[in-house]
Amino acid sequence: MSEKDEHSLVGIAIRNRNEFICIRLTQLFMLMCLFIPSIADGKPKCEIHPLGIGGNADPVRLVFNSAAGPAINASIVDMGNRFRLIVNEVEAVEAKHDLPKLPVARVLWQPLTDIRTGCAAWIYAGGAPHTGYSQNLTREHMEDFASFANIEYVVIGKDTNLYQLKNELRWNEA
Repeated sequence: MSEKDEHSLVGIAIRNRNEFICIRLTQLFMLMCLFIPSIADGKPKCEIHPLGIGGNADPVRLVFNSAAGPAINASIVDMGNRFRLIVNEVEAVEAKHDLPKLPVARVLWQPLTDIRTGCAAWIYAGGAPHTGYSQNLTREHMEDFASFANIEYVVIGKDTNLYQLKNELRWNEA
């Protein structure tokens, strides 16, 4: 795999309810953060870059890379009759190259499970495209929150088994 491919984003297409394809698989995902300077690896910079939409003046953006280390992505989704908190355990990694075409706060991360299992689990659980990212909170913190809030809790971690996860999701639906 070339370095260019190694840093490409993952595209996901769903063929039907029970099958998925991860297109241009890599070992990395990327999260574009709107603002969270506390996760910066170094001093964040304020830069002006064209937005390309809205016809307004070019905005000032906070630009930085996140520090490497363990982290989580979390998403709360409305299932119609209940809420589900989905937590994906990840490892943030240092960017190997500059990312000049992505002038935002950013973090590259690897799921703790393999990428195929991680993609499938996120899709099966109904994961949203926008998540909350934290290097300070753990899956245990999120599990406690879900318990206090009385909402369903799904974790995608290094021991995720798709067969078991799909069964648990079906049981939760009943």
